[in-house]
Amino acid sequence: MLKKKIFITGGAGYVGSKLVPKLLDLGYEITVLDLMIYGENILNNHNKLKKIKGDIRNNDLLEKVIPGHDALIHLACISNDPSFELNPSLGKSINYDAFEPLVKISVKSKINRFIYASSSSVYGIKKEKNVTEDMKLEPLTDYSKFKGECEKILNSYKSEDFITTTIRPSTVCGYAKRQRLDLVVNILTNHAFHNREIKVFGGNQLRPNIHINDMVESYLTVLNSDREKINGQIFNVGFKNQSVNELANDVKEVIGEDIKIINTKSDDNRSYHVSSEKIKKILGFEPKYTVKDAVSDLKDAFEKKILKNTFNDEFFFNIKRMNNLNLK
Repeated sequence: MLKKKIFITGGAGYVGSKLVPKLLDLGYEITVLDLMIYGENILNNHNKLKKIKGDIRNNDLLEKVIPGHDALIHLACISNDPSFELNPSLGKSINYDAFEPLVKISVKSKINRFIYASSSSVYGIKKEKNVTEDMKLEPLTDYSKFKGECEKILNSYKSEDFITTTIRPSTVCGYAKRQRLDLVVNILTNHAFHNREIKVFGGNQLRPNIHINDMVESYLTVLNSDREKINGQIFNVGFKNQSVNELANDVKEVIGEDIKIINTKSDDNRSYHVSSEKIKKILGFEPKYTVKDAVSDLKDAFEKKILKNTFNDEFFFNIKRMNNLNLK
């Protein structure tokens, strides 16, 4: 274990709600800074966990709470395009304007490793069969554009004492305590389980996914890798590039053969296909879980009534929660 004290922004979100307990189990001391808009009970109390309800745009707060940590994992953002576009100025202030001050304060606070959660959407649409980390970024939305801009900012601060790494995740799927049901595999599973029917718009579009357990493992891998392997590096993290039709069939296989798949036309035929060979080659990281595993975990949570009111409760849908908050 290289770094004992870790500061995590957005640690009470979807990925954070899986990552933080895993790190605590491994003996790390964790501080989470989060707006806690999905509740303050997402993370169970723990003697090595400090939870701070706060805003990453509050530099005075950051200067007080970041010093004393070895590494920082930056997960906090207004996530996904619809939530961002609901209030673009808010999205920009959190996802972009707050980023460089956070990096500067991290350097000043002698943070040794800074790991940034970007997005595989920074590539835009590519014709190449495998999209690799060195390809030109052609983002289609402001959400993706600002992710790419923050990558450049972070890279400009890298040094021997400030190790920087960017992760470009595929779409995450599977069960977590702060569950999201607005991501493709999770959406399909929710509809299949409760309605016994899935509507697929288009179907041939490729959508790379990653099981949430593997997403967590990728952060652990970077955290514990030799500095020369990760400093200034960018890594795609994905399972494989499956079409929406293939994802729907995976869901059907797990949920039940009675599931009806209805294909309808779509105006959105964008395909995303990313290669995760680099992180495998350099760090030895390979996903261990499949999309079917993610579906199975969700099925279990539905059957046990851990997840209830899964179409109407805004807890599961970022855009609904954001719409009902008066964040500024």
